Amino acid sequence: MTHGRPDPRIERSRMVVLEAALEELGDVGYGAFTIESVAARAAVAKSTIYRHWSDKLALIADAFETFHEQMVPGIESGSPRDRVERLVRHVAEVVVDSTFSVCIPALIEGAERDPRLREFHHRYSAERRQTLVDVIAEGIALGDFPPRLDPELAALALLGPIFYRRLMSGAPFDPDRAGELVDTVLGPS
Repeated sequence: MTHGRPDPRIERSRMVVLEAALEELGDVGYGAFTIESVAARAAVAKSTIYRHWSDKLALIADAFETFHEQMVPGIESGSPRDRVERLVRHVAEVVVDSTFSVCIPALIEGAERDPRLREFHHRYSAERRQTLVDVIAEGIALGDFPPRLDPELAALALLGPIFYRRLMSGAPFDPDRAGELVDTVLGPS
């Protein structure tokens, strides 16, 4: 610690390891992912990784949480519809082209075999989705969206096409169509 702040060298090393972890997960999948392979990719000692993370799941979870916090768009301002569209566009952009998008199949595959990973994957997804659910609920309460909407179901309907296109077809969902998707699910503005 330097005057109450983390040592910048330690923080840089931490970020290198977290980036290497996501790259490794995307390249080899959860089953072949090892602390040793991440250490080699990050050019650090295994002991450096174990000093900060107890196992591969702790490392992966920290990587997802850290990079999510850096990428999430601001939704403090705008109408509920604008904020929903911003969130949907963000998810589409992340799923189209990011290290996260390459990791999605690895998480799904690994969650089928590892109950701890399954619990993390489901919790992480629910926590990320909750922001969208909350904004939709706010829009319903303000009369911006139809009162018949179920916020959770509407959020799933908005996110489903993005992930379906990423996982099941050759063409990702175009982030520029986020407004059309919002109109289709929540009704026109």
